[in-house]
Amino acid sequence: MKIWKTLTMTAAALAITAPAAMAEWQPRKPVEFIIMAGTGGGADQIARLLQGLIQKKGLSPRPFIPINKPGGSGAEALSYIKGKEGDNHTLLVALNSFYTTPIIQDELEIDVTSFAPIGRMAMDTFLLWVNTDRDDITDLDSYVATVQGSDGTWKVGGTGSGQEDSILTAMMEKELGYNVTYIPFPGGGTVAKNLVGNQIDSTVNNPSEQMEFWRAGNSKPLVQFNGERTAPFEDVPTAKELGVDIEYYMQRSISGPAGMDPEAVAWYQNLFEELFNSQEWQDYCESDGLTCSEWISGDELAEFHNAQLQRHVELIETVGADAITSK
Repeated sequence: MKIWKTLTMTAAALAITAPAAMAEWQPRKPVEFIIMAGTGGGADQIARLLQGLIQKKGLSPRPFIPINKPGGSGAEALSYIKGKEGDNHTLLVALNSFYTTPIIQDELEIDVTSFAPIGRMAMDTFLLWVNTDRDDITDLDSYVATVQGSDGTWKVGGTGSGQEDSILTAMMEKELGYNVTYIPFPGGGTVAKNLVGNQIDSTVNNPSEQMEFWRAGNSKPLVQFNGERTAPFEDVPTAKELGVDIEYYMQRSISGPAGMDPEAVAWYQNLFEELFNSQEWQDYCESDGLTCSEWISGDELAEFHNAQLQRHVELIETVGADAITSK
């Protein structure tokens, strides 16, 4: 009788403790999805697409809430994530200011290599865009001639001092031998609208930011800064094809704060890998000119971030920090 009673109590204890022991970590409250850029830009579009797919596919028991924090060229978002150390319910949607802003604004004392590497969703590209109304500009040569003749009054729209497009603009000034007036806006979507409205003369928007206007015939790309031509811009030459030694990409990745629980990191890595492999995400990449052929996460992503940090240190040294921060 005592043996039976003991076995019954043991079985009951196992029934209570086993599910808890085997339960997989998952969010227990809404997840803050921090976007280090303004509304309408590439990072914002990606975050909201991913948030929608997570909801549509029922991949999380709690919602993801996109929150834009574009201030200080992404410094606001980075500082926020730094202050969330150990928080399992905050993620960052990152672009190249993930590297440039801590380098240029070293007073922030932000070490992005300490953040949890969740996954790289894509490598995005840059194109040089002008308004379709500019009949006098048909290629890179006519663009350069026009800008050189403007005596520095040519207005290039971008997303802030020290942002990736300000670096690319400085690279173009150095390589092509001209000076421009750089006009900062809170996000890539606003830049695109100002190009179509002729408030600025050109931009190096990512494809997704100009896609709507390009398809409507309001803007036209002159050159792409890739190693090779990519869809849907097969007719647009690369800078290197034209003898201009500029190749530059934008990473689109997800990170968490330092000190996240390993179980939480693993859960988010699995979630975003599933999203990366989804037909919806791959279709978006193809239609909007992103390269999404290789998923990397964890240690491999950490190594990628380290290499990109070093590359951006070298880029900033090459063009000069003053050339970037003045933009």
